[in-house]
Parts: sequence; structure tokens; C-alpha cells
Amino acid sequence: MFETAELGRSISKKDYDEKVQSLRIELLEIQQELRKCDFPVIIVMAGVDGAGKGTTVNLLNEWMDSRWIDNNAYIRHSDEEAERPRYWRYWRDLPPKGKIGIFLSSWYSAPFIDHAYGEIDQADYDERLDRIKIFEKTLADDGALILKFWMHLGKDAQKKRLKKLEKDDLQKWRVTKTDWKHWKMYDKFVEAAERLIMRTSKGHAPWSIVEGADIKYASLTVAEQVRDAIVRHKAQRTIELEAQDALKQAQKAENKPVKKKKDRDAPVEQLPYPTVLSRLDMTKTVEKASYKKELKELQGRLNQLARKASDQGVSSILVFEGSDAAGKGGNIRRITSALDARSYKVLPFAAPNDEERAHHYLWRFWRDMSRAGRITIFDRSWYGRVLVERCEGFAREDEWRRAYGEIVDFEEQIVDHGTVLLKFWIHIDPDEQLARFKAREVTPWKQWKLTDEDWRNREKWAEYEEAVNDLVEKTSTTTAPWTLVEGNDKKFARLKVLRTVCDALEKRLEEK
Repeated sequence: MFETAELGRSISKKDYDEKVQSLRIELLEIQQELRKCDFPVIIVMAGVDGAGKGTTVNLLNEWMDSRWIDNNAYIRHSDEEAERPRYWRYWRDLPPKGKIGIFLSSWYSAPFIDHAYGEIDQADYDERLDRIKIFEKTLADDGALILKFWMHLGKDAQKKRLKKLEKDDLQKWRVTKTDWKHWKMYDKFVEAAERLIMRTSKGHAPWSIVEGADIKYASLTVAEQVRDAIVRHKAQRTIELEAQDALKQAQKAENKPVKKKKDRDAPVEQLPYPTVLSRLDMTKTVEKASYKKELKELQGRLNQLARKASDQGVSSILVFEGSDAAGKGGNIRRITSALDARSYKVLPFAAPNDEERAHHYLWRFWRDMSRAGRITIFDRSWYGRVLVERCEGFAREDEWRRAYGEIVDFEEQIVDHGTVLLKFWIHIDPDEQLARFKAREVTPWKQWKLTDEDWRNREKWAEYEEAVNDLVEKTSTTTAPWTLVEGNDKKFARLKVLRTVCDALEKRLEEK
């Protein structure tokens, strides 16, 4: 695989200087055009020690406007990073649309080093590489341009480069004992590299192997490929977006707008076939006396379990979704009133702001992953992509359809990290919702909760019910199942939620 990167390619200083002069102007112009584009550029630099990765990155920053480049390099996980799912550190650092993000020692480094050292076998190596493929495809599907460069040196060339650096008083700091140790393990590293490139070089995120014997040739090659790739991707995205806009307009023309009902008391349109929600027994209730007694017991139990979880570093994520006026806020308050205010955070989510829209839709949720031992409560969540954005037309059909797989992968990473993940859909029937809407209209301290949007959403009851049925079918997994809560009786719903949280925490602590 690396034979073509050991041919001794080079460029004269004269030719190099001439090319760089025009290349820098082109890169700056393209970078300014990129700032107006709807996609980020992600550049991954990897390869043999001493092959010029750092030098090339420095030159890219010199040749372009470094204010619009995010440089990221990773070493050992900090305590803050270790307490969160592995990919948190990478999602956190992803560049927004219009910027370039350069990643040194990226998501490839740990599995690559671990396999070369024999700490993980081939099956584990492949599994971690497959996780990388899913991660990169998720970003590419959202429009990101991903460029990956493997800077290569033959074994003799690497030895020559390391010795040359050691003789230079200003450069010798770059060479460490680890570099020489890796040189002695050269064959193992090449074997691991071949498998890495073979399994993760895909059309949406290809690897480019660059010969690094001549730094001038290597850096020029990388810069030219970056320039050409951005130009191609920009042209391709323009065509794609025009086609998507045309399709969206056609779909809008086909779909008749929902007429606003003059009589809000009229029954909502419902689906003619059964769904997971229509099969719920909405008559379930609990007596007031029993409710008060069990509520007190469950809140006391939750307090003790939450303290143990905090001591043992077990994090929890609770997701609350449901119909308007279903009682999400009331359920959340019954949980938080049992907890130490320093141990939890409630995150309400609405429409994304400008910064959030400039990233992948999962970005704003990844960055809110809490540290070990804490409870994070999401009042609405990443499921907005397959609920509101689907039903209101804010996401294209291809976007919300692929979101199911992206969400399942996201949640698998959370659970694999050891976090307790619980997802609650609080359901009420149309009659109960209407009664609660009317109660809010006449209750001064609740009037702010009722908006025109709530009434509009009610008119789309059937669409939302179908969307909920699909999300349960596609995202209720053994590792992250949905808990459907019969919410017509608020007391019954609150006890069911508290009981579910306590049982899950208890089970996780027993496993730990």
C-alpha cells in the first residue's frame, strides 16, 4: 500500500517558491468563499512520526487566514474528557459551517496505537474503526468535507529524518524516546496503518497517502489537494442544494396547508390504524392518598440512589418528550425536588440558535454531556429532528430518515460509557389535552404555557402520532428503550417515571 509513497518524490526550491506564491492567493480566496458556504472542512493529519504533519499544519495556517482555522491536537484524556463518552472531545471541537478544522492525533490515534502495541486484537481494532466510519459518515451526510492525509516515510527515511532533527539544536526537542521506540516497531505500525486506511477510506472520507521525504513536496501536495477539494465540494453542494430546494418546493405544493379550525372544541383527526400510543391504557389512575405515600417513598429512594451514583461516578441522562401539556415539567419537578441541586442540570431545548444551526444537529446535545456522577435532564431533545422538524418541514425527508440511525449510534455511545439513559414519552389523549389547554387559558400563572403554536400542533395530532410510532419502532433498543407513560392521570404518570428512574439506577449500581 505504501510503495508509491516511498519513491523519493521531491520539488526544487525554485519550483516550490513559484507554486507557493500563487497557491497562497488561491487558498485565501477560497477560504473567504468558504465562509459563506453551508459546510465545514475537516482535515485529519496522521502518519509516520517525523513525516511532517506538524510542519504541514503550520504552513497551512501561515498560507491561509488562521482566524478561520481551528487547530486541534489530542494527547491523554483529561479528567473532564474521561468522564464523558469518548467522542465528546471531538464533537465539542468540530468546526462550524464556513470554517476549517484541522485535527492532529485525532480519533484514529488511540485505536491505531493500541493495536500496534498489541493491546487490542484485530476484532476490537475493526470495531473501533467501524465506529469511526459511522462518525465520519454522520458528518459527511450533513454536508461536511472530510479530508484525511496519511504522511508517510519509509523506515530508512524515517531514521534519517529523526537523526537530522536530533543534530539541529533548534529541532532536537521534536525527537523523543517514544519516536525511536516506534521506529523499532515500524513493521507493526505499518501493518496497523494499512488496515486502518483500508477499512476507513470511503468516498465520503477518503485517505490520501502523501510521501513525506521532502517536506516541501509533502506540504505543497496537501495544500493543493485541500484547495481542489474545497472547490469541487462547493460546486457539488451548490447543485445538491438547488435540487433539494426544488424538491422541497414541489412537496410543499403537493401538501395542502392545514386549515386553522374555527372551533377548537372540535375533535382532532386521528389515524385509522393502531399505534403504540393508541394501545396505551389511558384509564390508569392512582388514589390521592396512595399517591402521596408512594411519592414520598420514591423520592426518598431516588435521593439515596442518586447520592450513591454520585459517589461511584455513575452519570444519568433523562430524556422527556411528549405531547403539549402532557406534564413533562411536572414530572421533572418531582425528580429534581428529590435531588441535591448541585448534582443535576435541567436543559430545555427549543429551536436551535445561529451557532447551533452552524453545526450538525447532534452537536448541541453532545456538548451538554455531563461529568461523572451527575444527572442531566433533557426537556425535549435530539428527537426534535424526527418529530417537530419532520412534521413541520424543517428537515428534509432524507435528513430525518437517516436521523434514526444517527440517534441510535449516539445513544449506544452514551450507554457504552456506562451512563444510565432513560427516555420517557409522556402521552395524553386529545380530550385530556383540550381540557388542559382550556385550564391554562383561565389560570393566570399558567397562561404563558399556552401558545398559538400549541393549537397548531394539535391540528396535526395524526402526523405527530405517526412520527412517534416511527421513532419508537426505530429507536427503542435493548440498550436505550423508550418508556411510554400513560399521562391522563398526572399522579399515575409521576409515580411511573420516578419508579422507572429508581429501578434503573438501582440496577446500574448493582452492576457496577
